[in-house]
Amino acid sequence: MPPESRSTPERADSEEETEAQEPDSAGQKTDKGADSSTPDVIADDGSAERPKNGRDRLVASLWPPRLTRAQLIVALLLFILGLGLAIQVRSTSDSSALRGARQEDLVRILDELDNRSQRLTDEQRRLEGQKTELANSSDQAEEARKQTVEKEQQLGVLAGTVAAQGPGINLTIDDPTHSVEADKLLDTIQELRAAGAEAIQVNDVRVVANTSLSDLRGGVEIDGKRVTQPFRFKVIGKPEDLEPALNIPGGVVQTLEKEQAKVSVTREEKIIVDALREAKRPDYARSSSQ
Repeated sequence: MPPESRSTPERADSEEETEAQEPDSAGQKTDKGADSSTPDVIADDGSAERPKNGRDRLVASLWPPRLTRAQLIVALLLFILGLGLAIQVRSTSDSSALRGARQEDLVRILDELDNRSQRLTDEQRRLEGQKTELANSSDQAEEARKQTVEKEQQLGVLAGTVAAQGPGINLTIDDPTHSVEADKLLDTIQELRAAGAEAIQVNDVRVVANTSLSDLRGGVEIDGKRVTQPFRFKVIGKPEDLEPALNIPGGVVQTLEKEQAKVSVTREEKIIVDALREAKRPDYARSSSQ
């Protein structure tokens, strides 16, 4: 019996040691479980961040953008190309002043072109007729003299050395604001010449091939003579060609009216251009037939 009583305390002691070791074992397992878990990412400021998923990594790779030199050059070239195309489209859309013209205006412009073509055809026929007369005339010397006199008169009209009369128009430009300058008057003269004007006079100055215009304070100088408004044009030519040429859309009349000038055009059966210019003998040029 005494040996059994000693074994009983020893078994109790072993059981107590086992019970005392169980918390340690459990705690050790708990620590291992904690150690085996995935650790959190530590940010720069010491706080824990959640690991990035695929979407976050994609966003991080796209922004902020990292451009190479080749990509920058390609982007610059594309920008220049787009800018050039935009400018070209805009200039093309604004290049034609007749795009928004009315049908009757377009018909009038076509008639004017037909009239110019007809004038050139008539001039060709006239010259061919003179050639035929010279070839068929029995007295070729007299015929040549007659044609020479006629040619002299024609050249005198063009040179402004002789007076001229004939049908045409009167053009008056009233410019109270003094906004019409020499370039606008030059455009008017060029438009009249293109429409078939044969003699032009502005106030008391005869306009010829070498006429020059320049701006002066309060007026315009034409061939060294001061001309002030209102500017009065006497023009000899076919009225049916001259007047429509001035009134086409975007033409002389509309341009002058934009400058706050008042423009009036009247057709006349008889226009007298009597301002003359002195005939000057050329210093160096001589006829090649001499």
